Amino acid sequence: MQALAQRLAGRMHYAWIVVAITFLIMLVTAGTRASPSVMMVPLEHDFGWSRATISLALSINLALFGLMGPFAAAAMLRFGLRRTVLVALTILAGAVALSSLMQASWQLQLIWGVVVGCATGATAMTLGATVVNRWFAQRRGLAMGLLTASSATGQLVFLPLLAALTESHGWRPVVLVVAGAAALIVPLVAWLLPERPSSVGLASYGAAADASDAAPLARNPIAIAFDAPRRAAVTRDFWLLFFTFFVCGASTNGYIGTHFIAMCGDFGLTPVKGAGILAVMGLFDLAGTTLSGWLSDRYNPRVLLFWYYGLRGLALLYLPAAFGLGVFGLPLFTMFYGLDWIATVPPTVRLTTDRFGSRDAPVIFGWIVAGHQLGAAFAALGAGLLRGSLGSYTVATWISGGLCVVAALVALRVHRRPAPALAAA
Repeated sequence: MQALAQRLAGRMHYAWIVVAITFLIMLVTAGTRASPSVMMVPLEHDFGWSRATISLALSINLALFGLMGPFAAAAMLRFGLRRTVLVALTILAGAVALSSLMQASWQLQLIWGVVVGCATGATAMTLGATVVNRWFAQRRGLAMGLLTASSATGQLVFLPLLAALTESHGWRPVVLVVAGAAALIVPLVAWLLPERPSSVGLASYGAAADASDAAPLARNPIAIAFDAPRRAAVTRDFWLLFFTFFVCGASTNGYIGTHFIAMCGDFGLTPVKGAGILAVMGLFDLAGTTLSGWLSDRYNPRVLLFWYYGLRGLALLYLPAAFGLGVFGLPLFTMFYGLDWIATVPPTVRLTTDRFGSRDAPVIFGWIVAGHQLGAAFAALGAGLLRGSLGSYTVATWISGGLCVVAALVALRVHRRPAPALAAA
């Protein structure tokens, strides 16, 4: 790795290679986490499991995915970024492959709920925030935008293929393809992902050549995971960011990401068509989230969040009508919602770093991501229950849109005046 970094010197900083590798890790994570949405109806048919039973497993997955974030960030500080990622990817590949043998709903909840939820929690947004804060002194917004866009690209790459596999061969080939993708990325991480800039003889991107890295921490990772948020929790900004990201998770991964394909089925659209629409949303989000990262380096992140949540809320309030508006109905929703899917991440990371400092930010952002995934779990289970009792997703869609409008107003209250970074305990 050091030899490659030195050969690239003068042409490209190795930080961008790290971004590319992290992008692939997060892409595979996104594809893994998107796959249950195409498996929901086949599992329902094959095993007779109710929509609520399947939604419970996905809700557990979403909650643990978020709750693992701060502990993963702490493990990266204590044991190393590369070692943590390699362990998580190996567990992920093995667990997903094992799920091809499941026969009972408790196995679905154990494997896809608990194990996959925990493993993916170490290879998603918290990983991105750790890489950005460790490798970049400048262009952090752009780098985080690119990494966040991997979730959209994961949908774009995986969903149409997985939906087609499900339609022609059932759900079991889906889990084998996803497991194989996770396994293939392991040697690439071992070969090309260094621990920190100093590991390859560099300073972080945009930093002075003689700048030093933060030293690894020797403390217990559980203590690290709880120490920074204990100090952050006494601030209003932490809870405002936690709430807005709760709504972000509820209105994206938890609701649309989990239930949209099934919702399309209620209107006579096949799983392949539903997955195709999600993939197009991913294409728009790839552009929207990358642009959001660029904007976050230049404009007030509170104002950006106001517009992102507000426009997402309006798109969701429009969605129930979109299915009945002919050729322009769903495409209009797809474009506006897709551009905004997870554009909220770069400004949220910037606000967290500005408010709490670059050292504490990955762990604190991990707890904010926990709020995101608790919101996702709330929406995944709640929407399944509402669909089961009311026979449609309309009420769930209106609730999701309304929460986004509230989050838009709350975002304007975050970090309104400069505040010092938290003092170390």
